[in-house]
Amino acid sequence: MVLPLRTERLTLSVLTAADRAAFVRYRRDPDVARWQSWSTTSSDADVDALLGDQPAGIEPGSGRWVQIAIHDAGGTLQGDVAVRPLSDQPDTYEVGVTLAPAAQGRGIATEALAALVDVLFAGLGAHRVFAVSDARNESVARLLRRSGFRHEGRNVDADWFKGEWTSLDTWAVLRRDR
Repeated sequence: MVLPLRTERLTLSVLTAADRAAFVRYRRDPDVARWQSWSTTSSDADVDALLGDQPAGIEPGSGRWVQIAIHDAGGTLQGDVAVRPLSDQPDTYEVGVTLAPAAQGRGIATEALAALVDVLFAGLGAHRVFAVSDARNESVARLLRRSGFRHEGRNVDADWFKGEWTSLDTWAVLRRDR
């Protein structure tokens, strides 16, 4: 996959140290952190470890997550999309999206996710792209539906997350669906 990716309004590139301050700001926001493995008190060392361990791009079959920065035309970090090629299933990718609160509700997540999914199918030969979300996160459910993902199922009280049992929804789109 060739990065950066460009859309009408956005540039998607691997998250780097230059994105650090903005990344920390939105990832520590309570309304964002609620749905993430990050917390409002995630340490600078956690962020530095993530940035230091980033692959240079998507490595098919590696099982390694890569955080891809979403920048607007002015170069401001709006959020990130993450992608992980599964190591045990060929041509299968998991994705996720996180936006800064100020970027939400403007179609940025839809545009960024569409660009990423298009490249996974057309550029990397993906067979299946999927996402897992907290069943209470209606915003991400709407995003995934808009993006052509089908709801495949719900695992009730399946994940002990931040001190409580949560239900997980699985969403997917196949190459033949596009």
